Amino acid sequence: MSYEFHFLDDIATADLAFDARGGSLQELFQGATCAVIDVLADPMTVGDTWRHVIERTDEDPAELLFDWLSDLVYWKDAAGVVFSRSELILTRQDQRCWKLTGALYGEPVNGSAQTLRADVKGVTKHLYRLQQHEGRWTVRVVLDV
Repeated sequence: MSYEFHFLDDIATADLAFDARGGSLQELFQGATCAVIDVLADPMTVGDTWRHVIERTDEDPAELLFDWLSDLVYWKDAAGVVFSRSELILTRQDQRCWKLTGALYGEPVNGSAQTLRADVKGVTKHLYRLQQHEGRWTVRVVLDV
């Protein structure tokens, strides 16, 4: 898999921003997912006793990614967990629709055993953009913390 992400210090003063890149749309989704997981807690300190599967479809891959990343924030709060990893499969169902099937793995928040980082409140539309350029996919994401 060929993806990367890096955090941007000079984009949002009170929030966290990152750019993610991938050689394919699926790799981009995985990179952006890893960035959000990394923002919440050091994934190396989080187990995988909790698992949740999410399926989503959308015609617009930018909206699909936005909703998927928002799902991570939702489940962090709803289940009181942080994540160690994710698995996702992105497929084109037809000419108009993308389908994402993803599994999140983690465990309940435990500040004495995990290295917790930021408490993300949501994914914002501020500066959000997903694009393809010269065969590489990129996305800019700002997280409300």
